[in-house]
Amino acid sequence: MAGTTVETSRVTSSGRLPAGVYLLGFSLFAMGSAEFLLAGVLPAVAADLDVTLSSAGFLITAFALGVVIGGPPFAVLSLRWPRRTALVATQGLFAAGVVAGLLGDYQVLLLTRVVSGIAYAGFFAVASVTAISLVTPDRNARASGVVVSGLSVAMVAGGPAGTLLSHFTQWRGGFWAVVVLTVAGGVGCLLGLPAAGSDGGRPPQPSVARELATMRRPMLWGIYAITILTTAAYMITFNYLAAMLAGVTAVPDVWIPAILALFGAGAFAGLSIGGRVSDRRPHLALLTGASAIVILSVVLAVAIRQVWAVVPTVFLIGVAAFVLNPALYGRVFAIAADAPTLAGATTVSAFQLGISVTPVVAAASLTQGAALTSVCLIGAALAAAAVPFILLDRARQARPA
Repeated sequence: MAGTTVETSRVTSSGRLPAGVYLLGFSLFAMGSAEFLLAGVLPAVAADLDVTLSSAGFLITAFALGVVIGGPPFAVLSLRWPRRTALVATQGLFAAGVVAGLLGDYQVLLLTRVVSGIAYAGFFAVASVTAISLVTPDRNARASGVVVSGLSVAMVAGGPAGTLLSHFTQWRGGFWAVVVLTVAGGVGCLLGLPAAGSDGGRPPQPSVARELATMRRPMLWGIYAITILTTAAYMITFNYLAAMLAGVTAVPDVWIPAILALFGAGAFAGLSIGGRVSDRRPHLALLTGASAIVILSVVLAVAIRQVWAVVPTVFLIGVAAFVLNPALYGRVFAIAADAPTLAGATTVSAFQLGISVTPVVAAASLTQGAALTSVCLIGAALAAAAVPFILLDRARQARPA
């Protein structure tokens, strides 16, 4: 399409990304808010549905299971769909799943959380591929970073805002807002995205065989290992940060949300820095981010009682964590350039797996009587374990073809 070609050339000359990339980021924010909202209303859900708090916690696990297991198969099934169709279909399935869950009992809600997780993973994967199709190759990591930024907004703003809304409207209110925003994003994608990529309307014919063959590349699985390790490294600290601030730092409750929001502010800065660096020097971004998580996690464990040290450290951990994400996507799409859809979906699963394993890893330490700050040291160890994989990927890339 001529219009798409003109828009892409404008990205090259001015450095600005097309509006469609930001639209995809907004859509991911809308859907991702449902993941982070549930944790804030879990006691109310348990009371309303007359289940135990642990049973209500399985609703979080169900969503994660849908993302980890369902995303790649859904990507393969939808491979021959036009990307815009796949995006709108996954948004519609997600919204329908949320609505059905709100209208049903616990068993229905549990099932629909799995369905919503599958739809969310499918959208995330196709959105990442669509974003890079809207820009020139030298902007791939930056465009991926903008899409991923929707998830950081959901973590920092969407989930808390939905929780606040649910406080005034009962727990379902925040999820109804998610439905409205998801539908708005779907309409925006339908009207604001081109029917095809930036190559004149004739994208390469998708091939399941080519996608599966791409997944056999060892370099790709090295990136997935880095993704799981680094994501778990910063999320294990973030997940227990409020507890450490309240129980160890002794910060007044009223200030804890503000300190947590600093992590999100750092995430925005990290995405901006990582997006600009990663297109040219992805391994610099990866090594810097992983090394910084190691150092900052140790600093946080040692200085957790000093609020003057904790506040900037939380911000910097957010920066380091999200410097990594554009580089990870950039490497995946560089390795799987000829078959990116399944590789992109598996990247989403790797991120979610990294998030999902943190309670298990933390429990292994805390149930043995370790101090709460031990989670920071575990995070440092996980980030350090990613460094050899990064160095190996850099060495493999440097080898002549």
